[in-house]
Amino acid sequence: MPTKKKESYAEAMARLEGIVALIDGNELDIDQLADKIKEANQIIAYCTAKLTKAESEVQKLLVETSESKE
Repeated sequence: MPTKKKESYAEAMARLEGIVALIDGNELDIDQLADKIKEANQIIAYCTAKLTKAESEVQKLLVETSESKE
């Protein structure tokens, strides 16, 4: 299942934690395992993009703040 467009970082992480719990619990057959790993990779990419964007925005704000103090 692809990451939902309006899904928050926290929601995505909760879904990822659920997938990890399923994998750790050995509750999946091989086909389900493959699907869950693909889904987990999509969630990880989504979360990484969100973190990268947030970091960029914070850096931009820090530069703007520092420039306005000068």
